[in-house]
Amino acid sequence: MDKKDSRYAKYVQILKEELVPAMGCTEPISIAYAAAKAREALGKVPERILAEVSGNIIKNVKSVVVPHTGGLRGISAAAAAGAVAGDPNAELEVISNVSEDQIKEISEYLDKTEIKVKHASTGHIFDIAITAYAGDDTSYVRIVDYHTNVVSVKHGNEVLFEKEIVEASPEAGLTDRSDLTIESIVDFADSVDLDDVREVLERQVKYNMAISEEGLAGDYGANIGSTIMLGHEYSLNFVMRAYAAAGSDARMNGCELPVVINSGSGNQGITASVPVVVYGRGRNKTDDEMLRALCVSNLVTIHIKTGIGRLSAYCGAVSAGCGAGAGIAYLQGGKEDAVAHTVINAIAVDSGIVCDGAKASCAAKIASAVDAGLMGLAMYNRGNQFFGGDGIVKDGVEKTIETVGRLARFGMKETDEEIIKLMLEE
Repeated sequence: MDKKDSRYAKYVQILKEELVPAMGCTEPISIAYAAAKAREALGKVPERILAEVSGNIIKNVKSVVVPHTGGLRGISAAAAAGAVAGDPNAELEVISNVSEDQIKEISEYLDKTEIKVKHASTGHIFDIAITAYAGDDTSYVRIVDYHTNVVSVKHGNEVLFEKEIVEASPEAGLTDRSDLTIESIVDFADSVDLDDVREVLERQVKYNMAISEEGLAGDYGANIGSTIMLGHEYSLNFVMRAYAAAGSDARMNGCELPVVINSGSGNQGITASVPVVVYGRGRNKTDDEMLRALCVSNLVTIHIKTGIGRLSAYCGAVSAGCGAGAGIAYLQGGKEDAVAHTVINAIAVDSGIVCDGAKASCAAKIASAVDAGLMGLAMYNRGNQFFGGDGIVKDGVEKTIETVGRLARFGMKETDEEIIKLMLEE
């Protein structure tokens, strides 16, 4: 792909937009970001807070540890952290620089402050609205459709910031992804000037490998990564799964290291990148070869996830596991055919894993998704494949990806609603 091709600049920009650092699970961090913006607009720490959030936000915040809070979980903890100690200019690193004294302040604030959580049914899968109160003074911040998309900031009746919500496009405001294809992604990876993407990809490698190593060394959640690794230290397939799962072990359970996300998700960022890096290092690939493979894995993940949407009943790790398999196929010297068949095979294996929120078991789902990507690649390498008509598999990778998007966005809508109901039951 020539630099003059209009897609080239788009693909570089997509990587820069999507591969950004985040501290902790991105949904509670987005709540903290909204609360920090609300405190800023109010001009003081709120005396009480109302958090109105969509069902998928409830689902993805309910069970996860918010970093830099001393192990607190849930929406109220995330709002308190943002209101007390959040940096409103740091976006998804809003609570990355919290002191020990501030951790105590967050806990004390949570104990004495009314933080009311309300389930908001606005038609937006991703919706966070924070109203902050201090006496008769109020402020309001709303984030819609993706984690940093602030659409409204108010102080009392004064509108400080407002932008239109584009109802037809949940990805409004982001670079158009409609011309992503497997063929063009591989072409881009082959020809990209690595200096155009080096900084963003090297940061992803540094951050995501660090949290994976921490997950293996520490005691986080259900310790899925170290469980997989036990007795399999010399099997590269096990090590790839273990490292990816360990990153999620740490991230879901309070580790205070940042992650470079993909499609708004740290778990997807870890899944799309860590297995590719582990494989590349295990096979003595050069850094530049790994960066080109990471272009493939990240863009394939984004391509699949675009049709699914940011939040869904369809587990996002499945998309990223396909991306990882695609990146490893590329590292093995595979081109469009290898990448396409790996993706199709992996989709056929693992589609249907449901997302029941962010929590410790995400690590196990990541291990399964990476395994599906590796199986899809192994099938291709042996001359085996799933064919159009095998379940949801269609003729051709693009039709298969489109089908997954329809399945997740429309077919699993009622499933998503039922999952949320189940999770809200006492």
